Amino acid sequence: MDKRPPEEQAPAPEKERDQEQSAQEQDVCAGTVTLTSDEFDQVRQHIEELKQQNDATVSLAQRVQADFENFRRRNACVRADSLEEGARDVIRDLLPVIDNFERAIASGASGANGDAQWREGVKLVYRQLLDSLTKHGLDVIPSEGQFDPELHEAVLQEEAEGMEPGTIVETLQKGYRVKERIIRYSMVKVAK
Repeated sequence: MDKRPPEEQAPAPEKERDQEQSAQEQDVCAGTVTLTSDEFDQVRQHIEELKQQNDATVSLAQRVQADFENFRRRNACVRADSLEEGARDVIRDLLPVIDNFERAIASGASGANGDAQWREGVKLVYRQLLDSLTKHGLDVIPSEGQFDPELHEAVLQEEAEGMEPGTIVETLQKGYRVKERIIRYSMVKVAK
């Protein structure tokens, strides 16, 4: 029997295992681990799978972000177009009012005994309406000079002395555009 105190006696197999496990835990804490070749291959494969999952997640997040940016831009364009289309529709609906004002002014001016105050009132309302619509982008299409099929609609042709063919002789109805978009073409009479 060993007469040394128990601390100095040879370690029992259980104590040896505990000491080995403690040494391994210290190695793990120190950042070193001893792996078999199979364990190493499994860890490497697991790391590769995690990298692939990470790359797929990052790629998906980038696609979702790009799709959202495209969606936001499309919606901004659609909203702007909708607002402009609404303004064009309102102005298009008011064009007959402008036409009627112009006819009333023309008929009142031709009468010999026309009421001057009435005419001035109608002219004032006409100017006010036209100014209001101009603030919202209404612009009169010029209808002098040469016929332009992109701006004018030829409804009549007549022989006109001293005028080149294709020259606008008379404007029958004014054309209008809103922010460079035509909402009604000018109806014109063109020289043959």
